[in-house]
Amino acid sequence: MIVKRTISKDELQDFPKAAFPGRIHVIQSETETLKAVSYLQSQSVVGIDSETRPSFTKGRTYKVALLQISSEECCFLFRLNMIGLPRPLIDFLENPAVVKVGLSLKDDFMMLRKRAAFTPRNYIELQDYVNQFEIKDKSLQKIYGILFKEKISKSQRLSNWEADVLTDSQKQYAATDAWACLNIYNLLEELKRNGDYEIEE
Repeated sequence: MIVKRTISKDELQDFPKAAFPGRIHVIQSETETLKAVSYLQSQSVVGIDSETRPSFTKGRTYKVALLQISSEECCFLFRLNMIGLPRPLIDFLENPAVVKVGLSLKDDFMMLRKRAAFTPRNYIELQDYVNQFEIKDKSLQKIYGILFKEKISKSQRLSNWEADVLTDSQKQYAATDAWACLNIYNLLEELKRNGDYEIEE
């Protein structure tokens, strides 16, 4: 496989859309949280991301509303605006046995800490991780485009993540972002293991 160092916005436009193909579970109670975390603790690697309600008023900010954690088959959307950051989720984020892969994780963790204190363990920041493959682009869209020749839609980014009910488009968008991080990591690990890639000159 040829790994490009960078990709243009025009190239991205021509790609088909990426979409999470698995099951999406919206988590908004303590019981659901326990079940979801029990499943996630059994995984070796997961993708992780978060969403915050955008503020269109100067000086007004919101706490992180959604935490997405995805395996290859299932993505859990934890509605933190409804459940806060409960102990089982904190235990998961601090669990050194599960690798958590994401992009701009420092920002995500900083926002999550406004809900509760925790010390994240065993996480991989994709913006650093892709350096060993000489990928210069640092956005999720561009890294994904380089590796999979698919584009990740950003159409729901500024939607209301604290809405009473999330739309199907919001759910798909949120799940795809977390799953895309996992996909990127899994593919790069495989290429590294097999030595099956060349960096484009």
